[in-house]
Amino acid sequence: MSIYQWFLFFLFIQIVHFLGTWKLYEIAGRKRWEALIPVYNAIILMKIIGRPTWWTILLFIPIINLIMFPVIWVETIRSFGKNSSLDTFLVIITLGFYIYYLNYTQKLNYKADRNLKPENKTSDTVSSLLFAVIVATLVHTYIIQPFTIPSSSLEKTLYIGDFLFVSKLNFGARAPMTAIALPMVHDSIPLLGVKSYLFNDDITKKETSILNKFQLPYFRFPAIETIKRNEIVVFNQPADTLLDMDNFKPARNYYKPIDKKTNLVKRCVAIPGDSLEIREGDVYINGKLSKLPESAKLQYNFFVNTQGTSMDQNSLVKMYGARDGLKDGNGNFGLTNNGEYVLTLTDNEALRIANNPVVKSVKKYLLPKGEDGDVFPHIHMLGWNIDNFGPIYIPKKGVTIKLDKTTLPFYKRIIQEYEKNTLQIDGDKIIINGKPVNSYTFKQDYYWMMGDNRQNSLDARFWGYVPFDHVVGKPVFIWFSWDKDGKGIQKVRWNRVFSFVNNGEPKSYLIHFLIALAAFFVGEYFWKKRKEKKV
Repeated sequence: MSIYQWFLFFLFIQIVHFLGTWKLYEIAGRKRWEALIPVYNAIILMKIIGRPTWWTILLFIPIINLIMFPVIWVETIRSFGKNSSLDTFLVIITLGFYIYYLNYTQKLNYKADRNLKPENKTSDTVSSLLFAVIVATLVHTYIIQPFTIPSSSLEKTLYIGDFLFVSKLNFGARAPMTAIALPMVHDSIPLLGVKSYLFNDDITKKETSILNKFQLPYFRFPAIETIKRNEIVVFNQPADTLLDMDNFKPARNYYKPIDKKTNLVKRCVAIPGDSLEIREGDVYINGKLSKLPESAKLQYNFFVNTQGTSMDQNSLVKMYGARDGLKDGNGNFGLTNNGEYVLTLTDNEALRIANNPVVKSVKKYLLPKGEDGDVFPHIHMLGWNIDNFGPIYIPKKGVTIKLDKTTLPFYKRIIQEYEKNTLQIDGDKIIINGKPVNSYTFKQDYYWMMGDNRQNSLDARFWGYVPFDHVVGKPVFIWFSWDKDGKGIQKVRWNRVFSFVNNGEPKSYLIHFLIALAAFFVGEYFWKKRKEKKV
């Protein structure tokens, strides 16, 4: 819904609230009209039910309000003597409309001095859990979110099995756009595998389904910093229409809200206003070779020719750093019919393995310039591929570009999907929102996201630009790292636990944390002993 539509819906909710509670306000000694004034009525209601005024704020925070509404309904009826389990069940199951029944049919007495403390241990536990969920949801949604590395696209910088904390504050916390969803889960309910949000994912009904009318307008809080070149960013995959990211050929496409598209983590190699080109696998920005941070470990596929001589598997992994490549059914690196290993390595690792006596030659595999690789914008005559691509302009908010049938394929998705315009083509005419145009002005910034595992990454080279409204946050901290192929205690990558992202080689601060934690408990113990002696 648009801001105007949400405003009308908000006013409608105020009328619904007034009609169902005006009598309760009067019984509590307030004026009837106080139940009608937006926001003010919520403040007065907090006074009636004996809860702090700041609870009003929680009623207007997306997702949090879904937890708060049932709490307020229950607190309201209990303030008027309806304390039974049946009353609680009825007010929740009717989405609060049980209050209408009480308001118009029951003789109620206001309990101004009711005991707000939980009546029993079960009630106390439920109250504590609700408070914990609300706090956790606030932190998860607006401050910091846990994230797991799902793929090898940033291998040797971020590993599969790294558990991250992603800061929402750095690039500005994005308010949820899907108004009705379960808190602290993404697009599906764990174990059940069903959607965690209310939305019709049939792409043919994206504009008509009533379920899709409850989307909130995009809003982002002020940022601490802007996205810099070659910074690692978590974002929603802009062209995600898959039910399962491991199944690239679903029975049908699935239309998703922005904030429920699959979370990805990549390196932002180009920012708004840049011109990007890839030459022989190297990225050039504005005509200059991109300068990567020390922490970046670019990898490519190499043919390592041993003329059929096998190499020790442990040496390939430990000594030469091979993690991806051509493997056999047992998960080991296997030789091709030509007597070669196909290994994913950095340039330095390729130089090291070339010095092994059994290695006859090492050759980086690159697609030749001019060979079509079915990459963005999917124009075969361009002859672009993952290793030789561009140049391409990265759109910047407020910049106007020339628009014709040649440039349109680059910006068609931006115009229609990301910036919500109607687009028609009539011969050589391009018609946007019913008017013929020969130019277009971008409404937001766009970014170019790529993986460090350059030839094994599904990234912007395939689906194009990432809009700023798809940006989730900045990974800042690895709190745990798990190697599924490790053995015993070595399954934990101890050198990565409690380490920072984008900070050179990983350095674990786990020992520092444990020492600080031990010092805290020891200090607390002696502090209590000292207080006991004084008493």
